[in-house]
Amino acid sequence: MGYNVLIVDDSMIIRSMVAKTLQISGLDLGKLHYASNGQEGLDQVHNHAVDIVFADINMPVMDGVQMVSAMAEEGLLQRIPVVIISTERNTQRIDHLKDLGVTAYLKKPFMPEDFKAVVEELLAEGGK
Repeated sequence: MGYNVLIVDDSMIIRSMVAKTLQISGLDLGKLHYASNGQEGLDQVHNHAVDIVFADINMPVMDGVQMVSAMAEEGLLQRIPVVIISTERNTQRIDHLKDLGVTAYLKKPFMPEDFKAVVEELLAEGGK
């Protein structure tokens, strides 16, 4: 049984790159779900079994910070780790996301090894 992953990014190219990176990382993947903004991401989390979320910060409709805040309010971050993937370098914003409950932060550009290490670390802690 593989990991069900949600990829939230407004760029279809980045969503595809993240999916491809996860696939070549050697992780045992289940279903991959996609969303182009935070609201769609919340909808996916509510409608599908998701083990981990990879999300961008800057998106239309609902950004990554708003999505993480909504997930925190609903108690979802206690069972679903969120990894931010972004070019954002503002340490205050990154610290704020971590305070909200974001589990890890990967900077673009990224490498397959980065994804594998983060997923294995986060989901192994959860007993998956």
